[in-house]
Amino acid sequence: MKPPPLIRYDRRSMSTPSRWPGGLERALRAGLGLIAAGVLAVALTGCPRNSAESKQPTRTPAVPVAVATVEQKTVSVGLQAIGTVEAYSVVSVKAQVGGELVRVHFKEGQDVRKGDPLFTIDPRPFEAALAQAEANLAKDKGQIAQARAALDRDRAKVSQTQAALARDQAQAKNAEVEAKRYAELLKRGLIAQEQADQFQTTSDSLTHTLLADQADIKSAEETVRADEAVVKSAEQAVRADEAAVDSAKLQLEYTSIRSPIDGRTGSLMLHEGNVVRASGTNDSTLVVINQIQPIYVSFTVPQQQLPIIKRYMAEGSLEVRALPAGESQPLRGVVTFVDNAVDQTTGTIRLKATFANQDKRLWPGQFVNVDMTLTTEPNALVVPSAALQTGQQGPYVFVVKDDSTADVRRVTVKRTQGSDTVIADGLKPGDSVVVDGQPRLVAGARVEVRRPSRPGDAAPRAPVPTRPTPKTG
Repeated sequence: MKPPPLIRYDRRSMSTPSRWPGGLERALRAGLGLIAAGVLAVALTGCPRNSAESKQPTRTPAVPVAVATVEQKTVSVGLQAIGTVEAYSVVSVKAQVGGELVRVHFKEGQDVRKGDPLFTIDPRPFEAALAQAEANLAKDKGQIAQARAALDRDRAKVSQTQAALARDQAQAKNAEVEAKRYAELLKRGLIAQEQADQFQTTSDSLTHTLLADQADIKSAEETVRADEAVVKSAEQAVRADEAAVDSAKLQLEYTSIRSPIDGRTGSLMLHEGNVVRASGTNDSTLVVINQIQPIYVSFTVPQQQLPIIKRYMAEGSLEVRALPAGESQPLRGVVTFVDNAVDQTTGTIRLKATFANQDKRLWPGQFVNVDMTLTTEPNALVVPSAALQTGQQGPYVFVVKDDSTADVRRVTVKRTQGSDTVIADGLKPGDSVVVDGQPRLVAGARVEVRRPSRPGDAAPRAPVPTRPTPKTG
């Protein structure tokens, strides 16, 4: 078959239906009729019902939120940090003398008081050394008694020689006078020469006797000085013996080791039967005692806060609260130490607070949250930090109004401390602010206030709005 000829139409032929081909004209008229019938059916059935449904407003469900009330109360102004618990004092117990460790008087981890016995080292060698020192002391004390007796005897000899000298001096003087008198008589021829010579001889003899007496006195005095030297040497020997006795007693006391502080013992390094060495010669620590009542909490703060801390410390003591992990109630202490230099590596300064630690809740080496109070601010507006949102124009909060709708409030934040934020402007006491559910809120949205969820609870999900389904009929 031959294909039908291509029919070409021009505008003039299309403008006059009588000139269209017969089949095409009938098809177009049938199509237009069907379109007109469909439009009429839609106009009669569908349009009025859709119009009625479009006039009904869509009801938006309320957003479930948790709220908190803006409070006006006295709040503390302070600093927060992470602190480390340190023992108030740490003592490494070491032996001062060597010997066998014969007894341990405590158990590991036991609390001890100052003066309680800890260890006993074999005391027998030191008891023997003490006995020997005491014997030497007694011997030297006997020697000093002998030296003093000899000194007294020689001093008596000096006195005797001095008395003999005085007697001989008197006799010599008398003999000298008689010799002179008889010499005058001899010149006058009244006596014989032999008689005058006799008195002169007696005078000369007494003169030599005086010289001998003086020599005896000098010798006796030298003997006395020698005796005094012997006494002094004996006294020094006694003092040395007394020092040796004291040293031996001290060494004996070192065999009984007692606790120097109140504290808690750690692990035992040496047990009974071991030989300990004296401190300084390959010494070893027997046990470490930590004093935990009271106790320190050490923490650091930025160096920029140092002037403020010094100013408030000058006005009074600074309170510090320490909260160990897993506990709800903090412990209270006071700042007792500020380091004398800033750490140039970190730009911080180290502080220490002292805690009584009566319940022993703080333990050396433990990490705690530290909150140091500098001062207090009365009548401050406080909201939970969870209520704050950040926008392009700054922080804001959602406030629930009396008609259960949300309103956006721009606020001025003064400071944030932990879970609370102090507001300087934008809120008033008693306002209800949203603390949970803010991502679903917009200004003017209806809200449904619910109880704040506990930590770990999943937040309730808002119902998802659905579009109304058109009814057909």
